[in-house]
Amino acid sequence: MNWLIPQAHAAEAGGSGMGSFGGIPLDFFIIGGFILVFYFIIWRPQSKRAKEHRELIAALSKGDEIVTNGGLMGKIVKVEEQYLLFEAADKVELKLQKGSVSAMLPKGTIKSI
Repeated sequence: MNWLIPQAHAAEAGGSGMGSFGGIPLDFFIIGGFILVFYFIIWRPQSKRAKEHRELIAALSKGDEIVTNGGLMGKIVKVEEQYLLFEAADKVELKLQKGSVSAMLPKGTIKSI
């Protein structure tokens, strides 16, 4: 019946089984590495993009040509505190939240399209 149940063999006493580096367990270095990877690959680029978007929203003014998150292109007619009014076509004005602006276009881009 011994061939069905493998026998457990105890490890020899002596070491803790954990790796260490100068008395500090290796697990702390691995966790620190994960934190650095998270910071440099995820958090830092996202905060940089958010800062650029805040600056874009703050710089919006009448006459600027913009593209919205939905892909609409138009010219800003009026800027309010939270909203802006922009002209998507002749005599077609839409009211948007400022946060829905994804990019500002160079002057004259809409006419050239």
